[in-house]
Amino acid sequence: MRAAVFLALAAAVAVARHETATAQDSPRMLDTESGPVSVEVFAGGLEHPWGAALLPDGDMLVTERPGRLRLVSAEGAVGEPIEGVPDVFAQGQGGLLDVALDPDFATNRTVYLSFAEEREGGAATSVGRGRLNDDATALSDFKIIFRQEPAASGENHFGSRLAFAPDGKLFITLGERFDMQEAQDPANHLGTIVRLNPDGSIPDDNPFVGREGADEIWSYGHRNVQSAAIHPETDVLWTAEMGPMGGDELNIPEAGKNYGWPAVSWGRHYTGERIPDPPSRPEFAGSIHSWTPVISPSGMMFYTGDLFADWRGDLLIGGLSVGGIVRVQTDGQKVTGEEVLSLEARIRDLLQASDGSVLALIDAASGRILRLRPAN
Repeated sequence: MRAAVFLALAAAVAVARHETATAQDSPRMLDTESGPVSVEVFAGGLEHPWGAALLPDGDMLVTERPGRLRLVSAEGAVGEPIEGVPDVFAQGQGGLLDVALDPDFATNRTVYLSFAEEREGGAATSVGRGRLNDDATALSDFKIIFRQEPAASGENHFGSRLAFAPDGKLFITLGERFDMQEAQDPANHLGTIVRLNPDGSIPDDNPFVGREGADEIWSYGHRNVQSAAIHPETDVLWTAEMGPMGGDELNIPEAGKNYGWPAVSWGRHYTGERIPDPPSRPEFAGSIHSWTPVISPSGMMFYTGDLFADWRGDLLIGGLSVGGIVRVQTDGQKVTGEEVLSLEARIRDLLQASDGSVLALIDAASGRILRLRPAN
């Protein structure tokens, strides 16, 4: 009798779990300014997915912050962890971060990873590259090509995004490791964007070439940049960075410019202490847009597909604190409109799939990838 009751209860629990999973995985409709959008679960079973890169065959590489790199098929099947990934400092905001493909990936199969690395003095962001084998099960000959200096204690503000410009130069965005004042010193990499050749060497036209400790730096005075994308028409880097209490920024970082953190900000310190507004210090480069309250930008892309005709050319930014995607409309370097697409989840990164749908990585212990497509 007890066994029968136990089996009945177990069956009921199993049915309930199945129904819950089915309800969560069923597509839902999202009303947007350009019409209804279907949102469905594309892939699951990921732990804090952080970055993604689309492979030529439609599959993708996805990083998990605890230190795993996985292949996710074009149909959403999640593979086993890929071997050959470096050890990471998986504490706080640190771990395995972004992934990018070499511009010549089709011939050299080179993959770039950014990650928090523990070293003397604490931890800092590093970038390395290795060759992905033909069946995408392992990276070989992984070599670190850049290390942020200095390392620092603590678990916050590692950045980082990787973005290849059409000229083959690699941009790496770096947080100031919560050591705010160091962001104003271009003799270190804290709070900077660096620019490298694909092999890690320094481009001759970097703005601070020959200045000790600054050869790699493109721009500085940044706080924590976790969004970066190359404009598809101008080939120029755009970034979004997290402010403190208020003051997230959308920037177009220019060579050699100082973006002011922490001397100026549109936000306040977490203590409530005021920070001078950027216009009070005209010697600093200014943002083209800011958000207060914050959106907590992480990951972004310019939409270039055909599925969402009204979105073509728009900037899509993952929002951690707003729980969705921020769609930003622009005219040149001016923001002309924006819309928050609420997904009720922390969106860490975005990817345009080969069919033009939008894939959104949910940053959670039970992380998933959502797929957005027009509902009609």
